[in-house]
Amino acid sequence: MRRIDSTDDIAEGLHALGCADVRLARAIELAGPVPLRRRPPGYAAVAEIIVSQMVSKASANALWSKLELAAGEISPEAILALSPEALRQAGLSRAKAETLVRVGAAVLGGELDLEHLCNLEGRAAIRAMTAIKGVGPWTAEVYLLFCAGHPDVFPSGDVALQSAAAHALGLDERPKARDLSVLAEDWSPWRGVAARLLWAYYASVMRRDATPVKG
Repeated sequence: MRRIDSTDDIAEGLHALGCADVRLARAIELAGPVPLRRRPPGYAAVAEIIVSQMVSKASANALWSKLELAAGEISPEAILALSPEALRQAGLSRAKAETLVRVGAAVLGGELDLEHLCNLEGRAAIRAMTAIKGVGPWTAEVYLLFCAGHPDVFPSGDVALQSAAAHALGLDERPKARDLSVLAEDWSPWRGVAARLLWAYYASVMRRDATPVKG
């Protein structure tokens, strides 16, 4: 599988996208640099993505700091050693805390190999991750983008991507996840770069930052 491992890979993808869609060519001009934002695969990366769900970037950073303080380190062993009360005091919702525990248990039990997933085809990797209760497609797709460097995954359920797509493409309203997924099919096999582009556009043109991992 071709991976997005460098800024050269980003540049190649942007060139292809700009040639394929004139609207994206304009977005590329306006967005400025498109960050790579790669992360080492593993439990800590999934935990960061789970913590960042449905909250602002500032809130996600604050939650992450409190979780690190409570756990000492972000590992399956450390998280499973915390009581539900300790996880709650770290600011996590019950749903997020339970998902972190389930993912940690699956890793320790050998049911989920987060490094191996990075070598799988996208749909197979997403199926393996979403088999765990609480892990939805968005979490799996973001993990594959930033930890596997998957070139052709697009988290169409991401609200920031929906808003950026509406603005950049001149749509009358923000597309729903299914509609954006259909739109993004035209950007294959570079949908992973298209997602990065739209997050960059969201930050530089719309003046908001909602990339689900730290830059």
